[in-house]
Amino acid sequence: MIHAKTLAALMATTAFLAPAAAFAQAQPAPDGSAEPETVEEQEDAEAPIEISGPGANREDEEIVIRGRFIPNPIRATPEVVSVLSAEDIAKTGDGDIAGALERVTGLSVVGGRFVYVRGLGERYSSALLNGAPLPSPEPLRRVVPLDLFPTSIIASTVVQKSYSANYPGEFGGGVINLTTKSAPDEGFFQVGGGIGYDSETSLELGYTYFGSDTDWLGFDDGTRSLSGPLDAAFNSGERIIEGATFSLDAIKLITTSLDNAATNVIQRNDQIPLNFSGDIGLGQTFEVGAVDIGVIAVGGFSNSWRTRAGFREFGNSVGDPTAPDAELAAEQSFRYVSTQNRVILNGLASTTFTIDEQKIRLTGVYIRDVLKEAQVSVGNDLEAISPSLVRPDATLQTGSTSYFERELYDTQIVGEFRFGDFDLDLRGSYAKTRRDSPYERSYSYIFDDGIGDYVNDLRSPGNSANIDFSELDDELWFGAADFAYSMPTTTPITLSAGFAYADNTRSSIRRDFEFFPNSALNQAVAQQRIDFLLSDYNVQTYDIVLRETTGGLGSAAYDAELETTAGYAMIEIEPALDITINAGIRYEDAIQSVTPLVLFGQAAAPPSVLANDYWLPAGTITWNFADDMQLRASASQTIARPQFRELAPQPFQDFESGRTFFGNQFLQDSEILNVDARYEYYFARDQIFSLAAFYKNIDNPIEAIATNIGSSSLTSFANAPSAELYGAELEFRKYLPFYDLGATDGFLADRRIALVTNYTYTNSSISVGPDDTTVSFTSQPNEIAASDVFVDGVPLTGQSKHLANIQLSFEHEDRLSQQSILLTYSSDRVTARGPNRTPDWIEEPGFNLDVVLREAIELGGTLVEVKAEGRNLLGTDYEETQTLNDSILRIQTYERGRTFSLSATVNF
Repeated sequence: MIHAKTLAALMATTAFLAPAAAFAQAQPAPDGSAEPETVEEQEDAEAPIEISGPGANREDEEIVIRGRFIPNPIRATPEVVSVLSAEDIAKTGDGDIAGALERVTGLSVVGGRFVYVRGLGERYSSALLNGAPLPSPEPLRRVVPLDLFPTSIIASTVVQKSYSANYPGEFGGGVINLTTKSAPDEGFFQVGGGIGYDSETSLELGYTYFGSDTDWLGFDDGTRSLSGPLDAAFNSGERIIEGATFSLDAIKLITTSLDNAATNVIQRNDQIPLNFSGDIGLGQTFEVGAVDIGVIAVGGFSNSWRTRAGFREFGNSVGDPTAPDAELAAEQSFRYVSTQNRVILNGLASTTFTIDEQKIRLTGVYIRDVLKEAQVSVGNDLEAISPSLVRPDATLQTGSTSYFERELYDTQIVGEFRFGDFDLDLRGSYAKTRRDSPYERSYSYIFDDGIGDYVNDLRSPGNSANIDFSELDDELWFGAADFAYSMPTTTPITLSAGFAYADNTRSSIRRDFEFFPNSALNQAVAQQRIDFLLSDYNVQTYDIVLRETTGGLGSAAYDAELETTAGYAMIEIEPALDITINAGIRYEDAIQSVTPLVLFGQAAAPPSVLANDYWLPAGTITWNFADDMQLRASASQTIARPQFRELAPQPFQDFESGRTFFGNQFLQDSEILNVDARYEYYFARDQIFSLAAFYKNIDNPIEAIATNIGSSSLTSFANAPSAELYGAELEFRKYLPFYDLGATDGFLADRRIALVTNYTYTNSSISVGPDDTTVSFTSQPNEIAASDVFVDGVPLTGQSKHLANIQLSFEHEDRLSQQSILLTYSSDRVTARGPNRTPDWIEEPGFNLDVVLREAIELGGTLVEVKAEGRNLLGTDYEETQTLNDSILRIQTYERGRTFSLSATVNF
């Protein structure tokens, strides 16, 4: 629990944001642009001038106006925020919001999907959609991956890096609030399409499998549906294995009912198709009596391919890893090629009813994201085969196919009501995500020197054929109410309070099987291609049957729930003309549980239950000491809870990294102290120089730990004793019109150069004392010395010490014509603690160079927006390694390739 002195100190020195009165001003305009855009609009949008002191209302009194040149969205909130408008997103040209956020100060994107704020992993950040939380379709995370959200449905994004009580208490790095498009000021109808090329993938060699006729649309045609015999066996509640419940003939029937060749045979494709996409959007506002009804609908479809060719290696140290001559030895080493076909279908519909200052908004979002992958690899695995069988070159040849369906449904209703000095905001939502993975298939052949070929007898070490089925469903109910009252006093005072309730439930089940012959196969059969090997003829002739291995490691299924009830109160006061103080506190009570389920009558693992409540104080003081400058200081206490998957005692194979993850039922909440300060200088309209510093102290941070268990390499999780993180941020935005350089007419007269750059320095270290303990995957339920798992002074996982972005644009001031160069740099970061106290696994993101060209062209009276993009022009590859003295293991490396795309949007 939070110490009473800490609570008192925070309450006395810091403050909060009033969401209804202040934050509402920072929201984007209905058409998605950040408001206001022009100098005139900003001047009209200025807050009322506050005059205090004796004779304040006398006409001859000198009036002092502070903050007149500070952009409205920034000035309206006392917190440390970054606002990404629709125009900012359009300039970068990114197709999803995860890519666009990578340009924001202090943000990095890991795996192209999860946003790290100030070096803290996605567990320390939360993503909201129109202020409401979202469930995640990812088994490994409770945080929704932001690459699910195309930029076409997002109006603006606010990244808040200092905590305020109207947000959930799970806050470490920041909160990302995505605002979807709503009622347009003017009607529109637009249709777009694009095509893309990847230098490592498009029209090049790749590996695919057939699947079904409709895979290219992102939907299976029924090929992967459970067969009647298998479905009946699932419903029996018994383990599917030959014995008392299932006879040999019954098992053979189930085995032959499975689809074989369409989901099993991996084929060469000498010309992987180009990427393509399309979208449509329309909107209109109608006047019906005194009611304005705004309607908007947006839909999109994309089909893209990606081939990755590289290495994967896992190993351990030879002897004591701390010895000066220690070195790493690979226990698994493979060259692999993976081809992924990703299909995304998305849609948004929104209706807004407005009467004067009263507004009700209904929003529905649907996203379907399907990933189809085929992967082949050759190499050695000392954990699976005897060292005596290892050949200098490839000993094993493996293949795998998979098909992952992810869906997100979200419905929301938001009401914003104004009654004089009273404001009332109401929000309610229901969201559901689903991840279905039918027919995860894999197989392995071993080289036989006697016959000079690869064989698979389905029995010997290194020989196998497996099939898995998994499904995950997440539901989240959410409701919140925010109240604000502006007191009619000489000194501006706003009182705010609110209540929020969220119930997030998850159910996950996984069924694992292997194909096993009841008698040894002859060499002729063992040499057969995988679909011939598992053909109906072989099943019936050689008794190759399906044998369930579910629950061999951990639980086959689990249910999880996180129920949170919270309330907060805040006060905002301006004791002097130039100073705003906000103070508030949030109370949050939560019960989180992960309950392993019994499928076959064996004893289940005990449930994990975390029942905690917290008082979370925080606040900010803002000093607007000049027309164009202000200084902020804030402090807060927040938390971070374990994610469902981190607590679940169930293995999960991540095909992106090739790793198996397993939860730890004994994880605890993390508690975080946050301190921030930021100086902002708006030296001209829309132009800024800012410098910020931040510090965080984390008790019980959760870290990913690589572990070797017998013949298996796993990644699990454990609480480190504590960690500190500190750093600084610098942001600079400057526009240089050519007319200021003397170009009063001609081509350059109405153009300008835009320079946007930011840099973040972050340093973190884990603290491990001699008396500190933890519970690891291998020690649970017993505590062990934390020094057996963690090394004192190492950085937190996922944290890059240096992040930098430079965006240089040449743009027209009156119409759409932009040519942008974007350079991003991220320094090395830890992805996991090394097993058995070996060095950490390190990712090297490096530099990334993009070019985006946008131009508006009028064709036959119709406006057409054309966009050309070049991505990763430096050809930066993905490298994740482990190094000990002069030895190195390539944990995962592959060539990313350069991508080029051309798209057009027609505005009717």
